[in-house]
Amino acid sequence: MKDSKVPLKLIALLTDGGSHSGEHLGESLGMSRAAINKHIQTIREWGVDVLTVPGNGYSLPDPIQLLEADRILKLLEDKRVTVLPLVDSTNQYLLDRICKLQSGDACIAEYQQAGRGRRGRQWVSPFGTNLYLSMFWHLEQGPAAAMGLSLVIGIVMAEVLQRLGAEDVRVKWPNDLYLNDRKLAGILVELTGKTGDAAHLVMGAGINLAMCGTNADDINQGWINLQEAGISIDRNELAATLLNELRQSLKQFENDGLTPFVARWHSLDNFIDRPVKLLIGKKQIFGIARGIDQQGALLLDQQGMIKPFIGGEISLRHAE
Repeated sequence: MKDSKVPLKLIALLTDGGSHSGEHLGESLGMSRAAINKHIQTIREWGVDVLTVPGNGYSLPDPIQLLEADRILKLLEDKRVTVLPLVDSTNQYLLDRICKLQSGDACIAEYQQAGRGRRGRQWVSPFGTNLYLSMFWHLEQGPAAAMGLSLVIGIVMAEVLQRLGAEDVRVKWPNDLYLNDRKLAGILVELTGKTGDAAHLVMGAGINLAMCGTNADDINQGWINLQEAGISIDRNELAATLLNELRQSLKQFENDGLTPFVARWHSLDNFIDRPVKLLIGKKQIFGIARGIDQQGALLLDQQGMIKPFIGGEISLRHAE
């Protein structure tokens, strides 16, 4: 990984949204304009849209709200979180330290070099525009309970976002958040543990707050960010609130299972009572989504018969 100290200092200088000449930046950091330009290229590689204005220097299209570890810690009931400027992936950061972790240990990052989504997909993770968060949990019930846990994470994330101003955020079975029928956030749960043993889980979430289209050329599905929807949420408040609520809800899940969360899921379900297509491998299954059962399975209404399905991914079935 390249030395990140100078690029991070440059970003801090540019976050006010004003124009800064290469000469001024060079004087501030004790280096030449040519060296500044080299570090600006590194920042662009991180997904930051740095503008070059002839005669004025460098600027950002919009100010960036950086993560502030001190502020996040002040808002947390439990202070066990690491705030990182750069990381390969927040999930991998915790997985690499899993032997030393306790339930609720977490990390947050400004930028992921190798963010991961479900099924080995890339999670596009530009610097400073989204929220990338992971948490560890020790689950005595074992790996079989992991699917229900991912649904609980989705419920908590949606409820927190609604409370902070994104009132139309909904959940999509089993691992996404949607806004206006487009993907707003994803959840990745990675676990270790054998059947019959306790499970060690690392749960990651990525939420699109202000990511622009130039960062997302590799995304192969409809997506949205909160800024596009006219919603502004403080990143530091969001991070702290999510950690507080997740820790509380996962303790409840440990004690009571998924049952207390089923009604909450139904009230948030983006696909409830809508025609959907369920893809399991190469198999396509059609029906009307009727929510989830007590085990977290998707319920599909097929000509009046309700059938549960555990795996796969769903999408809206549009009229042909």
